[in-house]
Amino acid sequence: MRVDKIFLRMLVATLIWASTSLNAAAAADSGSYKTADGLAVYLGVLPAAMVQGHPKDHAEEAMHGGVPRGRHAFHVVAAVFDAANGARIEDATIEASVTPRSDAAAHIAGVTRRLESMDIAGTVTYGNYFTMRGDEPYRITLTISRAKVAGPVILEFSHDHRTR
Repeated sequence: MRVDKIFLRMLVATLIWASTSLNAAAAADSGSYKTADGLAVYLGVLPAAMVQGHPKDHAEEAMHGGVPRGRHAFHVVAAVFDAANGARIEDATIEASVTPRSDAAAHIAGVTRRLESMDIAGTVTYGNYFTMRGDEPYRITLTISRAKVAGPVILEFSHDHRTR
């Protein structure tokens, strides 16, 4: 099976799980699910290698400026929902800051990038590529803004790429 089909199936399965389990998961935040200020957010971090191998003219090959190569490249993906009714939020602007958690990794600079809107199988998620080097867990901070909502929503996640 081609890599693009595998990635698409994994992403669709994750999104279906996220949208159907919103109410059940709302009872408690987990490492990849958080709620704040009326939003429910699912965060996924996948090795960028899962997206590699598309033909040059394939949309995912050019997504976010192209798939980075190397074992330290990761695709950060967020799905955002209205916590009250489970409706998918498709009009957000999201900035993600990816920073090593420990003081021992202070020499590794954090990076902030906009998570770009992605339409996959008729659903909107947000994503971009980040490099996570070293042997440290990372802090991923999402700043979610919406045009008709006052003030951004800020959520912090932990990700340990060593255990994936």
